[in-house]
Amino acid sequence: MNVRNNNLLKVYQILLEELGPQYWWPAETAFEVVVGAMLTQQTKWSNVEKAICDLKGHGLLHPRTLAEADLLLLEELIRCCGFYRQKASRLKNIASFFAENPMDDVFSLPVDLLREKMLSLKGVGNETADSIILYAAHKPRFVIDAYTTRILKCMGTEGDYMQLQHLFESALPEDVGLYQEYHALIVEYSKTFCGRGRCSECLLWPGPDD
Repeated sequence: MNVRNNNLLKVYQILLEELGPQYWWPAETAFEVVVGAMLTQQTKWSNVEKAICDLKGHGLLHPRTLAEADLLLLEELIRCCGFYRQKASRLKNIASFFAENPMDDVFSLPVDLLREKMLSLKGVGNETADSIILYAAHKPRFVIDAYTTRILKCMGTEGDYMQLQHLFESALPEDVGLYQEYHALIVEYSKTFCGRGRCSECLLWPGPDD
């Protein structure tokens, strides 16, 4: 791995200066964050916002009501997010989990045990679990997504999910707010520059000097 610890701190400073605070995750409740983390898989956030608005309008942004919701109605409400049948089933599953296990109790678990709990739920992978941990439970786990992986690859660093997560967590202070802001900045920066033919404008390539 080629990116050094102090480089990752510099990357954060560059992105924050360029883009400013992002105020993520946009949600009114912790359970809304959970729902958003499930829905955002393989879709745009604008689609998630529409689905969440529709779910809210039907009173379904609570664990019990979502767990008991009609499956066909739920599928229709989240159709815009793609893979709606699969996501509807998985939403009901995670809603049932939180209906039976109070969120405050679950989120009070040590972070490693909490992560195990989230990963044991169908449809929850590393990125979704860590998004829930970081933005809903407000515990320190750095989220690695496709944007992060692509930026690091451009900077000469590759690895699997856990290797890249360890890279960030070993480089940064263990600070929930910092992790939240950094991930949000990576997403916003990538949406602006990556895959849009703007590589020559990139502020991070070939990488900040030591």
